[in-house]
Amino acid sequence: MGTAFAVLAPVLIMNLVGIPHAAADVPGLGAGFEFGVAQAGFQSEGYNQDSNYLRYSNEGKLPERVGNSVDFYHQHSGDIQRAEQLGVKIYRLSVEWSRVEPRPGVWDPAGWAFYDTVIKEIVDAGMTPMITLNHWVHPGWEVDRGGWNRPAMADDMITFGDRVVDRYQWAKPIWITFNEPTEYVRRELMYGGLQPQNALRMVDGIIKAHKAIWAHVHAVQPGGQVSSNIAFMPIPGLQPSLEALFPDRMANTLDFIGVDQYYSVSIGDTSVLANGASGEYWKSSQSPESMYYVLRYLAAKYPGKPIRIVENGLVTDPNGHRDDGYDRADHLRDTIYWIQRAKQDGVDVMSYNYWSLTDNYEWGDYAPHYGLYHVDALHDPTLTRYPTDAVAAYRDITAHHGVPVNYRPTRQPVPCSLVTNLDSCTHPAIVK
Repeated sequence: MGTAFAVLAPVLIMNLVGIPHAAADVPGLGAGFEFGVAQAGFQSEGYNQDSNYLRYSNEGKLPERVGNSVDFYHQHSGDIQRAEQLGVKIYRLSVEWSRVEPRPGVWDPAGWAFYDTVIKEIVDAGMTPMITLNHWVHPGWEVDRGGWNRPAMADDMITFGDRVVDRYQWAKPIWITFNEPTEYVRRELMYGGLQPQNALRMVDGIIKAHKAIWAHVHAVQPGGQVSSNIAFMPIPGLQPSLEALFPDRMANTLDFIGVDQYYSVSIGDTSVLANGASGEYWKSSQSPESMYYVLRYLAAKYPGKPIRIVENGLVTDPNGHRDDGYDRADHLRDTIYWIQRAKQDGVDVMSYNYWSLTDNYEWGDYAPHYGLYHVDALHDPTLTRYPTDAVAAYRDITAHHGVPVNYRPTRQPVPCSLVTNLDSCTHPAIVK
């Protein structure tokens, strides 16, 4: 998934938001709402080129080596067809910097040809590419130069980003410059790619690169949309501190607010804290109304900005099970219900991406499964894609622009959710 939970010290910040919350009926999301799927190059492609993350994998800093993952590199056509058959209109992917620029200033025609083919197939299937330029991965030669410890790293990222934009602006993509930049910084610190004294240098470099690429997109792709998605951490009061690092400083160059939301926490259930530390996310309970609170919070924090849900999904264990019995289809329908509620209550939410189309390498191992399609990357040499129960559910959702008006979630909201702040205690989400 895009967000691996980090256990950080909570900072309690209570600020109430004032968007109304209760409504009797839940209409569909409307024909203009866009459903999508999401993935990332390093996690799914296989045959990765030298990069910071390939080194972390091969050096034993991660539990399992990435290997060739689910081999999207060769199986992309089938996966794009599966997405098309879901009825989605957005296909999120990333362009791996190391694949197209394996050495400084050397651009690989074969690397470009791969993405040329993939993006054309996405467009031909009637979907809009959502292209991520940096999903936490940068080339090994940048590591050798010092990575984000070096101020000029931002300039190299701008050169790469502008080249990608120039090559694919014809496809009218939605652009994500940096995936979850707070997590990118944290992980570089954790794995030793960034010296602690240079953390703010990396923050400043990411913001510099984002703003420059945003300007370039708007110069060459009129009407283009650019953002950098937020990793929403379910730790009471923490999120405003994280937002101060990136989205608050980028706000005038965010054409929409992109958010990744997965987990929940409440006064009565803090299981995500312990399971986030162990990596066994499937043991954490789920409260899908958390999405409602997150959307409500962001609409109040960034008024006038439309919102795109860049990642959301449900994690299971390697066998596709969860201790709480929550299945993928029910969780998906329940989440869409709460998105519809938020939209009905005035939140300008434009799209929703499911993470992920297939199971893949979850930034360290293959144990967590998030895929609409199950793939056993460790034991099945054919890497066959098997549909989960959520495939049929998603097809029904996209066909009807949401869940029916009379749909009710399979689980009641938990009291006093702390995903955003204490406003859920005073203004709770109510199923009607």
